[in-house]
Amino acid sequence: MYPQQIIDALRHVRYPGNGKDLIESGMLEDDIRISGLQVSFSLIFDKENDPFMRSVIKASEAAVRTYAEPNAAVNIHAKFRKQTAPLIEDKPLPGVKHIVAISSGKGGVGKSTVAANLAIALAQQGKQVGLLDADIHGPSQPKMFQVEDARPMMTVVDGRELIAPIVQYGVKLLSIGFFVDPGNAVIWRGGLASNAVKRLVTDADWGELDYLLIDLPPGTSDIHLTIVQTIALSGAVIVTTPQPVALADARKGIDMFRNEKVGVPVLGIVENMAWFTPKELPQNRYYIFGKDGGKALAEEIHVPLLGQIPLVQSIREGCDEGLPIALQAGHPAAVFFDEIAQRIVQDER
Repeated sequence: MYPQQIIDALRHVRYPGNGKDLIESGMLEDDIRISGLQVSFSLIFDKENDPFMRSVIKASEAAVRTYAEPNAAVNIHAKFRKQTAPLIEDKPLPGVKHIVAISSGKGGVGKSTVAANLAIALAQQGKQVGLLDADIHGPSQPKMFQVEDARPMMTVVDGRELIAPIVQYGVKLLSIGFFVDPGNAVIWRGGLASNAVKRLVTDADWGELDYLLIDLPPGTSDIHLTIVQTIALSGAVIVTTPQPVALADARKGIDMFRNEKVGVPVLGIVENMAWFTPKELPQNRYYIFGKDGGKALAEEIHVPLLGQIPLVQSIREGCDEGLPIALQAGHPAAVFFDEIAQRIVQDER
């Protein structure tokens, strides 16, 4: 073996956060060492909690054995870039391990439904979970969690007065919907809306959490920038339907997170309403919005397809009744969300 073989092998490994190969991304340190069948080198990641670090290292080991030497003993070290002039405040949520944004390029694709069911699925897997409904102009989580009449109380933690989230179905929940009249439209300018979201993040008693999911508004806006500048997101999950109009907007959302000034890894894509299955014909699939559009997008931009969720009546009914389908462990529709939660947990290890 010689160094150029290692470099060429790593050109076959893509970093899911930006879709580029490791060499193009500048992730290979100039420290390749080869002794017989033993090879060692370092990969440079932006941060220590990079959600793709483990999978990228495994893929790199496999690439060396596939394209350089099948019997190679590969030892890969992880290094981390020094952060300069960070926009993010100094650990405003020190007790939260992973913060994941649930985003969509356009409204109506089921982003909030996915966020609610995913939060519950994670909680049922034994995780400590919080859910922030940051969709200022269309907060729907209070209804989905059957807590529309709840009003959060204030609590004192280490001398600070903080908002105590509402706990429902094992999930800590906060939403602007708790503080406004549900019958009136929320008409706020960008700055006011962004400040409200920031308060729900930093002035709340989230405590110790494995996951804080943030249900973002559709599209790209000041609120998205406020979130990424306030807290260190572990990654973003993009929700889309298979139809071309939704996919076009999903690409814009992905580009926002991957922008070098934002730098949030895209953990994967959830294709919602992937097909319609009538209750009377559970084996039938009708591709109302097109077939495999989210899957094709995931392959195109080199990120995981976290799951395809069908358009079934029980999922819609569950959220409308305040009893998301993920509460029914083992239900055929609940399994889809459970599998997505498992994939996210696996990627975060």
